[in-house]
Amino acid sequence: MVVTIVYNNISIGSNAELVLIAGPCVIEDYETTLSIARFLKDLTDELKIPFIFKSSYDKANRTSLQSFRGPGMIDGLKILARIKDTLNIPVLSDVHTISEVESASRVLDIIQVPAFLCRQTDLILEIARTGKPVNIKKGQFLSPWDMEPVIEKVTSTGNHQILLTERGSMFGYQNLVVDFRSISIMKATGFPVIFDATHSVQLPGGIGKSSGGQREFAPILAQAAVAAGADGIFLEVHPDPDRSLCDGPNSLPLTGLRDLIARLQAIHNLATH
Repeated sequence: MVVTIVYNNISIGSNAELVLIAGPCVIEDYETTLSIARFLKDLTDELKIPFIFKSSYDKANRTSLQSFRGPGMIDGLKILARIKDTLNIPVLSDVHTISEVESASRVLDIIQVPAFLCRQTDLILEIARTGKPVNIKKGQFLSPWDMEPVIEKVTSTGNHQILLTERGSMFGYQNLVVDFRSISIMKATGFPVIFDATHSVQLPGGIGKSSGGQREFAPILAQAAVAAGADGIFLEVHPDPDRSLCDGPNSLPLTGLRDLIARLQAIHNLATH
């Protein structure tokens, strides 16, 4: 039985509605980020789907030194706080260092452990001690059963508000594949599983000094993941992905998003009832 994580009037897990975690990969500026968040809030209100807004204030694991990283922690958290208060929505972002955790926990409703850092013990313990829900992205280099020791690190602090996110596994060079057995295997730990559809179609370092992607396959993988039992879907979206400053090749445009979310809801309802 998968536990149900309840936070900010949102339930994630057994017998709960499908949850959408979505937003632009990185905060580009306040106006753009707010407009995307408002679009997503209006859409999820219409479809009556629980929604958590996600955007990064600092992308610390970029391929190139020249890659856009975002406004940084101080300015980025201010932007997320304003959006949270303006739209009355929960917000999620990732932290990369222990020194960020205290400040981030004052703003974020859910704190995310990036995939590349999912084995960083001290960082995970510091995040867990905030008492906030923790979204741990499974590293591209880990098997699904390797997440059990990661879970133990969080629960050792008394924090049992854990989400696990599948985002694909490395397959040779500059390619990811998704083994949908992973969803069932990770759910067997007793915690909800989110599927990151857009990062799963990323091609790491695929266009030289930045990552490529195959966004056309993200909807297909998202539907398969929901059918396989995912408790939520993670999507990076942008008004014009080809002009996005981060992860554009694997981000989805806002146009057409309504049909996709409605389809995912219908699959979830069939799979759980």
